[in-house]
Formats: sequence, structure tokens, C-alpha cells
Amino acid sequence: MQRQIFTEEHDAFRATVRAFLAKEVLPYYEQWEQDGIVSRDAWLAAGRAGLLGLAVPEEYGGGGSTDFRYSAVLAEEFTRAGAPGLAIGLHNDIIGPYLTGLATDEQKQRWLPGFCSGETITAIAMTEPGAGSDLQAIRTTAEDKGDHWLLNGSKTFISNGILADLVIVVAKTTPDGGAKGLSLIVVERGAEGFERGRNLDKIGQKSQDTAELFFNDVRVPKENLLGELDGAFIHLMTNLAQERMGIAVAGIAAAEHLLEITTQYVKEREAFGRPLSKLQHIRFEIAEMATECAVTRTFLDRCIVDHSDGTLDAVHASMAKWWATELQKRVADRCLQLHGGYGYMSEYKVAKAFTDGRIQTIYGGTTEIMKEIIGRSLLA
Repeated sequence: MQRQIFTEEHDAFRATVRAFLAKEVLPYYEQWEQDGIVSRDAWLAAGRAGLLGLAVPEEYGGGGSTDFRYSAVLAEEFTRAGAPGLAIGLHNDIIGPYLTGLATDEQKQRWLPGFCSGETITAIAMTEPGAGSDLQAIRTTAEDKGDHWLLNGSKTFISNGILADLVIVVAKTTPDGGAKGLSLIVVERGAEGFERGRNLDKIGQKSQDTAELFFNDVRVPKENLLGELDGAFIHLMTNLAQERMGIAVAGIAAAEHLLEITTQYVKEREAFGRPLSKLQHIRFEIAEMATECAVTRTFLDRCIVDHSDGTLDAVHASMAKWWATELQKRVADRCLQLHGGYGYMSEYKVAKAFTDGRIQTIYGGTTEIMKEIIGRSLLA
């Protein structure tokens, strides 16, 4: 089915992204996976290529476009390339809106140029050892000391945690305020008392640094409060739809790519003297996955357009996220099965996609949380 949501400008941008991947990412990716972290040079190269800060105003070095279709192109191409380690989507689509939408003019001048050039890598620290989706359980505190915040606590599973130069920390600023007593405090590299723990050993996305962060009496300047005091809950809820859309776009792109390579594999692989594709069971498997992908793609493309227009709501973003990522998980499992023993070998794309993609139904809000959001909207 021909897609109709992209223009010639989007197609030209897609060509730029593919050229960037071929030159700056894929030749080094195996080494990054061994190292457990990508090179900072890749971030600088992404900045030079104009891939960072797509929605940041041009005066700060960004692309000046709020058209989410450009972000969708990035997500699709990085997914097809099997290169999630360079977390540009996190940087652009999750953290970017906090900086462009909440930062003061002084903060924008201080942070956005580096954000766009790749000199300032970003992260957001929300999850704690005892608090995931439940914001009320956050224990990290930021105490008002008059001329500074005194930050104490720990975070875990923080993407870009090792490389990050700028970390948006969700901290409790009103002790008895629950989820409505949280604020966003920006911690910069080099702050005394800010320590990074181990680079966590994951089953997939090996080149994407994911870390524990520790804050021990960190003195944070008062001017590093991002947005409203005690306003983190609203700020976080406002930006979650875009985060979930980015994950959903990667999900359907992964499923489509897995289907593509598996379709080719079953045409070439023989069993009992003939190609696997001649077996009815195999044809039915391919037919089912192709249909599920086509239906999901149609819905996702509509969501992409709606989000670009500013009309996508949280419920439909949640639908897109849970459905596309669960489809990705299901297709990865079935495609690996169709590859037989070869599917279990790390050198095959399907094996890497199986482990890299497993996190998709977890981060950005689990499938269960997505269903809860949808169910509450229907049964309120």
C-alpha cells in the first residue's frame, strides 16, 4: 500500500539520514556494541548533518520545524538499520520539547546551541529503583536552600546516562505534595556530588549507554529549575504523547523490516527439497504478519499526521504505542522461528532485532499502563 504522508522534502531528508547512517554509524556500530557506548564523534556528526534539534528554533542552530514527520523518518531509518544505540529520538523528541517549551530565554541560550550541535548530549532521569510508572513513589528530593537546590537521590535505567552532559531530573520539591509536588531540575556535567554508576548490561541495544545516576548533596543553581515549581507532573504528561509516538513509529518500522527480510529468507531457504515459501503454513504465517503490518501502518500514519497537526490525543498515542510495540514483539518472535536455528545466531539481523526490540513494550509506559489509560478514557 502506497504511503501518502510524506512530501519531496521528507524524501530528501530520508536520503540524508540514510547517507549519515552509511557513513557515520554502520561502519562503527559493531565496535560500539562491544564498548557498550557510542562515540561522541557520532553525536557531533549528527549535529553537522542537521539531525539534531529538528524542532529547535533556527536562532539556536536547530531545524525550526515542528513537523513530526521528520522525526518519523529518523525513527524508521535508524530502526531499519538496526542502530538504536545512537539515541537521537530520545534527544530530539523526548527531551527537546522540555527545553524548547519550558526553558527561559537564558536557559535556551545556554543549552540549545550545544543540543543542536551534538556537543551537549541529554538525558531525562525519572525512573528510580523503587519507582517506575508511579510518580508518587519518587523519593529523589530537591530542597530549597535559598540560592540553590540541594539534590539527593538516585535514578536507574537512564538512557544516555553515561554520555549525558545535561540531565533533567524529576525530583520532589514539596515533600507532602505527592505527584503534584515534583519539579524538573537540570543537572549539568561536572556538578559536585553527581555520580554515574555502572553502565547497565542489557540483553539488547548494547551500544546504548543505560546507567544508574546518584545525587549526593548536589548544589544545583536556582536558575536550573525547568518549568514551573511543582509542575513536573503536568509537564511530563504533556510530552508523553510524543514519546510514545516515537516508540510506536519504531515499532511498526521494525515489524515491517523483519517481515521483509524473513520473506526473502523463506524464498531462498530450502527444506525437504523445496523452498520454505512453498509450504502452506509458511505462506499463512507471512500473510498474517503482512496483513497485521498493513493495518497497523495505516493507523500509525494517521497518528503521525494528527500529531504533526497538533490534534493527536493521549489516548490514541497510547493505542499506537501498545499496539505497534506488541506487534513488533510478536513479529520478531515469529520471524525468528521461521529462520530456524539461524534465527538464534547473533550474526543474523532477526536475532539482533529480537533482543533490541524487546524493551519496546516496557519503556515509555508499559503495555499494561497504555491499556489502563485507554480503558479509563472509555469507562470514566
